[in-house]
Amino acid sequence: MNQSETYIQTILARQKNQPTSITSINPLTQAHQDDFDKACRFDQFAGYQQLQIISKGGEQFGISSPFFRVHEGIAGATTQIAGREYINYASYNYLALSGDERVSLAAKQAIDQYGTSVSASRLVSGERPLHRQLETAIAELYGVDDAVVMVSGHATNVTTIGYLFGPQDLILHDEFIHNSSLIGAQLSGAKRLAFPHNDFAALETLLTEQRCHYQRVLIIIEGLYSMDGDYPNLPEFIRVKQQHRAFLMVDEAHSFGVMGDTGLGIREHFHIDGSAVDIWMGTLSKSLAGCGGFIAGESALIEHLKCLAPGFLYSVGMPAQVAAPALAALTLLQQEPERVHALQARSAYFLSQAHALGIDTGLSQGIAIIAAISGSSIGAARLSQALFAKGINVQPILYPAVAEKSARLRFFISCEHSLQQIDATLRAYCDAVQTL
Repeated sequence: MNQSETYIQTILARQKNQPTSITSINPLTQAHQDDFDKACRFDQFAGYQQLQIISKGGEQFGISSPFFRVHEGIAGATTQIAGREYINYASYNYLALSGDERVSLAAKQAIDQYGTSVSASRLVSGERPLHRQLETAIAELYGVDDAVVMVSGHATNVTTIGYLFGPQDLILHDEFIHNSSLIGAQLSGAKRLAFPHNDFAALETLLTEQRCHYQRVLIIIEGLYSMDGDYPNLPEFIRVKQQHRAFLMVDEAHSFGVMGDTGLGIREHFHIDGSAVDIWMGTLSKSLAGCGGFIAGESALIEHLKCLAPGFLYSVGMPAQVAAPALAALTLLQQEPERVHALQARSAYFLSQAHALGIDTGLSQGIAIIAAISGSSIGAARLSQALFAKGINVQPILYPAVAEKSARLRFFISCEHSLQQIDATLRAYCDAVQTL
């Protein structure tokens, strides 16, 4: 059958509402058909197959999955799972404001006044007073012109970076930067280069070599790195960005509410003027007991994002019952700095005791996040399982999230953890290391 005849038969089959096979249009080898069949199956995706390998490996070594455990109440220094109370190190509720009665009341009152959804993008008809009150409060704490809040922390980085920069630009980021910044950089189409962790000298070398080839340059770092619990020398990064005429973006997802004398983040820690950094980013889901993200900076930046950034422009506005508790948490952060002091003291105690016991804490600086390096994914998973059996909930971080030799347990500290809980945890950890 020639090509014309095949075409005519196809048309006739369609007119008679009869199914037409792929091979009647374009004869394929069996190998091609097998490839196409696999391409239409979700279980053939590489990511899914990798998950199955990890799952089967865990079963082989007698390790149950530590993920998707159901917490049956407020998760703070303690939590309840399957009816049992655990000492909990798997929550970002650093200041114990998620679950605070005053914060919860703010959410309930917001629902009563505004309902459970603003039901539109803010540009159209989703604007509520709470949005501007929260944004104004954030801007004031950073000492900058304005701020904008978005419904997702991850999407905040994706849409901000992805929209503001383009193919003629260069994005330089710390090698340990969060996935949200990487996705934003990929979306932008800009040239993307990583520099060694916290190495401002290496960044300076890159800029000396590359700056002249690009229109705009963005440098992205974090205030507190969630895998390692360390932070950058912000004044040096500011010096480098000023010298090379670049933008500097600081992701304060984990550092705001945690660093500084009163919890105002890495800016307060280093006593930096807010205007020294071009783009401040943070989340509402950790110290601020809500959900979503924010960008703070000069008026031109914020107005630009609010009117044109797709992740804000085409997204429903933040629900009032999310904005209200974040605003209440901001107020309590300023009124009760003892929460920050307690968190910092507990964190420092955990780190010092861990060192005394010979635990490898990697780069951790003893501020809210402390790693315990096991050296292998299997070792980290076994340690997590052993501690869970003893009433301690802490998550393993496995390859490929980190290098295999850097697999670890990651302890998130709360201001409400007691010294007794920390001592019991470290004893249990050392016992588990000895027995596994």
